[in-house]
Amino acid sequence: MIDWTQVQRVLVVRLRSIGDTVLSTPSLFALRRFLPDAQIDALLEDWVAPVLEGSELVDNVISIGKSSLSRLRPGLELRRNKYDVVFNLHGGTTSTFLTRFAGARHRVGYENYQYSSLYTDLLSSSADFWGEEKTHSAEQQLALLGFVGVPVSDRPKSFLNVQTDAAVAIVERLEASGISDDNFALIHPSTAFFTKQWAPENYARVAEYLAAAGIKRVAVATKSEAQTLGKVHELSRVPIIGFDDLSLPEITALASKAAIFIGNDSGIAHIAAAVGTPTVVIFGSSNRDHWRPWTDAPNEIVFENFDCQPCPGYRCEVYGEPRCIQSVTTESVIAAIERVLKKAENRSSA
Repeated sequence: MIDWTQVQRVLVVRLRSIGDTVLSTPSLFALRRFLPDAQIDALLEDWVAPVLEGSELVDNVISIGKSSLSRLRPGLELRRNKYDVVFNLHGGTTSTFLTRFAGARHRVGYENYQYSSLYTDLLSSSADFWGEEKTHSAEQQLALLGFVGVPVSDRPKSFLNVQTDAAVAIVERLEASGISDDNFALIHPSTAFFTKQWAPENYARVAEYLAAAGIKRVAVATKSEAQTLGKVHELSRVPIIGFDDLSLPEITALASKAAIFIGNDSGIAHIAAAVGTPTVVIFGSSNRDHWRPWTDAPNEIVFENFDCQPCPGYRCEVYGEPRCIQSVTTESVIAAIERVLKKAENRSSA
């Protein structure tokens, strides 16, 4: 057992994607609440580390690159920091070796992690901890904390700070584009897998609905997603303001100002949920129980049921094309938008 009265430094390891990082914030919140005077650090991949920059939940964000050389210096820093406890919320080979290299007395992970012998405290499964067959990604991470005595029974929601400089930059960009209030929808029409990609023409129809409802349209994408963004512009009969050059803190600030977020299952959707923005997320191949928005804000997920869901998403093994995401209609998404906006309106007037 961990004697928490003696714990002064804690490291949380969460490598991989934007969504993974955002969904680690409930665990970081639970740790900060439990150990307000301890040093709490997070180890992230360098490209996603800006998501937690300026966060009140962590004292330091330590980032690592992909090359072996770029991982040497952070590894040495971990060793020097002399952590008392390390939580590995991921469990891959790299994160396991970094967890062990940190040298903490207590190293917490799951029994199914690779090289599980390198851990001191192993939980069988999140289903065992919560007593539920299906658990969310955030719950899986919280279970590791609860397993060793951190209070998590209230299952905190995801949370991100909005950085002041990013907020100022976004206001300037919006005003330059003719938007001076928060009456706009944030659209993210892209995603990592084609089995999760709702068609650009569908987003164009949603943009037209929003225009008819008097709601401005702002779409966001990365440089690598610019082609999808351009396709939505091309197919829409109404103007859409598009940004493909924002930093992650700026995307967070933009999402925090939107009246609603509409997009595929993606890291950007989790950012929107973590700043309390009402969300409508369109699901295809991915696991809805595991990846739905983890928020108290009004939200809905839109999907069509297929027996083959969920799947890894790299290809469609059953139909050859992703009928799951292709079957989602614009009518069902628009209906969800109307319901979520109504819930948000009722919530603000209560």
